[in-house]
Amino acid sequence: MKLTEQTRSISRESGLRDRQWVVIDASERALGRVASRAASLLTGKTRPDYTPNQDTGDFVVIINAAKVRLTGSKTVGKVYYRHTEWPGGIRKTSAGKMLEEKPERLLEIAVKGMLPKNRLGHQIFNKLKVYRGAEHPHAAQKPKSVTV
Repeated sequence: MKLTEQTRSISRESGLRDRQWVVIDASERALGRVASRAASLLTGKTRPDYTPNQDTGDFVVIINAAKVRLTGSKTVGKVYYRHTEWPGGIRKTSAGKMLEEKPERLLEIAVKGMLPKNRLGHQIFNKLKVYRGAEHPHAAQKPKSVTV
């Protein structure tokens, strides 16, 4: 059996060349929906040249992180834990308190949980930029707006 067309694979260089910058406005949007859309864009799953073992996704800028919405009783009931690496150094923070103090961190944790847990996931996560307000310093990259 002869192949009539040569199969083509996408090289990493062509995937890097076609990267774009995307802006997501998180105001009055649910946290999980914003995070899942951002994770999909970061990994490149919306592109026709998606390859699971390569970083061919777009850069994502999330603005208005302070205006993101938590549904249900997550402001009180959802708790985030971290450890200081000292004995007895576990610290917990509610989602509502984190939304008031560090809304950028809230979105970063949500997106990071949806990415692969390996070196590729860490490399993909570095393409995420989250800002509390509507201003961001990435206007020179001419980002495109995406709805959630």
